[in-house]
Amino acid sequence: MTPVPFHEQIRALRELKIVQSIRKKLKKYKLILRETDKSRVLHIGRAIDYERKATEYRQTTGAYQVLTSNPFNDIICTVTRLLNQLKSSNRISEWQRVKLTPNRKKTELAYMYFIPKPHKKGTPLRPILNTIHAVTKQISQYLDKLIRPLFDRFVRHTTFVDGADLLDQLQKYIQKGYFNSSTLFIIFDIANLYTMLPQEESLAILAEFLRVHNCERINGISIDTIIELARVVLQANAFVYNNKFYRQIIGGAMGSAFTLTLANIFMWKWERQTILPKLPSHELYGRYIDDVFFTCNQSEDKVKALLEAANKFHSNIKLEYKISKSVPFLDVYVENKNGILASSIYHKPSAEPTVVSFLSDHPRHVFRNVIQTALTRAVRYSSTFEVFNNERRAIRLMFLYNRYPSNYINQQFEKFFADYMSSTSSPILPMITNESQFLALREKLSNQPTAKQTQLSISAAAVELTQRTQNVAQQNANNMEATVKRKNDKFKNNIFVHATYESRLKGLAREIHMIHDNHFKNTVYGEKRLIVGFRNNSNIEFELSRKRPASSVLKDPLAKSKI
Repeated sequence: MTPVPFHEQIRALRELKIVQSIRKKLKKYKLILRETDKSRVLHIGRAIDYERKATEYRQTTGAYQVLTSNPFNDIICTVTRLLNQLKSSNRISEWQRVKLTPNRKKTELAYMYFIPKPHKKGTPLRPILNTIHAVTKQISQYLDKLIRPLFDRFVRHTTFVDGADLLDQLQKYIQKGYFNSSTLFIIFDIANLYTMLPQEESLAILAEFLRVHNCERINGISIDTIIELARVVLQANAFVYNNKFYRQIIGGAMGSAFTLTLANIFMWKWERQTILPKLPSHELYGRYIDDVFFTCNQSEDKVKALLEAANKFHSNIKLEYKISKSVPFLDVYVENKNGILASSIYHKPSAEPTVVSFLSDHPRHVFRNVIQTALTRAVRYSSTFEVFNNERRAIRLMFLYNRYPSNYINQQFEKFFADYMSSTSSPILPMITNESQFLALREKLSNQPTAKQTQLSISAAAVELTQRTQNVAQQNANNMEATVKRKNDKFKNNIFVHATYESRLKGLAREIHMIHDNHFKNTVYGEKRLIVGFRNNSNIEFELSRKRPASSVLKDPLAKSKI
């Protein structure tokens, strides 16, 4: 193993002093440092402002109830009792009971922190619940794995996966002849969706969703059992904030796996009651969680009336909308230019030109992937060669700003454009030289699914529906059972070993493999495949943000009393 070079030791000491100095200043001046929502740049705000906004948020939503005592023991007993009852009545199996039962020694209360949204007026805060060791974590993840694939399969036609998916759907809309110079784009987002979900109503809609799609049982679990498990996830959501105990009485935890799926299903019902019945069937409509985009060829006044009616439909669901011929949606900007669709990457006004610094200690493939991903997105989203050229220059400047060597950027550009390079292209700034070359590349990339689209397709494909018949009289009954297939077992015979990545440890994976082979090659364990992976070092935000309360507040209080 290579020792740490002297100049790296000096650099580490210098950076340690910087971190310690920042910590002292944050404490002295009562400041809070957080990563911003979505753009993920660092934001510093006054602690007094954070607390004021957090208090206003709790009062406005009415979603949180202050508790007078530590709820740890009550909620872990409630969850354990429910699982035991479900097992004793044969509604879940023994392995499911064991899988879902929390380990008291490893369980902690969730804790809340807030992240700023500087892209919105007044820099409001978004609440995040860290539920990584929460009592209902296993149940939440299990329900999510059961139900999200069903949503992905049955509601794909009104779901946008990403910006590339929106552009694909718009192209189909254009090909069908519905797009013209008067076509309007409408976007809106739901305020505080996760927090404002009415719990019992959401559970009723979940049951309705499953019955509408004939899923009376999922992997052998009845709808009633699923609802009971979902209810305990919502109602046992206690957490710590500012050394006080709270319980969430409206909505679900933003940070809990199942909350996203439940919010999607709630919105499935809402949009079927509000927007979709009044929108002509040929118009394009899609949603990404709480962000909605649709097209309309009616007058702006009619669209406003539709949106205002939707805004009044449910007391907990309030939307902010925009009607225009040019709008941003997710990370893409689309414009109707007299019946011609123009598109480009959307850069939020608050966004900073930051990516993984080339000076950071990451595996080399990380830097390659960052450049390749940026160029791929630029090609997909740019409707013309001119727009792409402007974006490419911005990408190059962004990487130079983040200390990427010019030669390295050139190499990655050349690799990306290898099949489309002109012999006359400059070695300093590799480029596609004309519109036809660009459009050929764009068409090729647009025909390939993005990573998110592939992931959703795999999720939807995991669902199998089969007819259930318990007796002859029920053979014609519409009684289906859904089976969500587990991931294949290709990793069943693998052993995973992880280490924190350091560039000086180059060759460590090879050495671990050699040790493994020397000891196990000719044994019964020789067929086990060893995979060595690397974790990244903690970033500066982790070192400075200090979100987690003291362990004594989060852990089992009875364990302390026994010591």
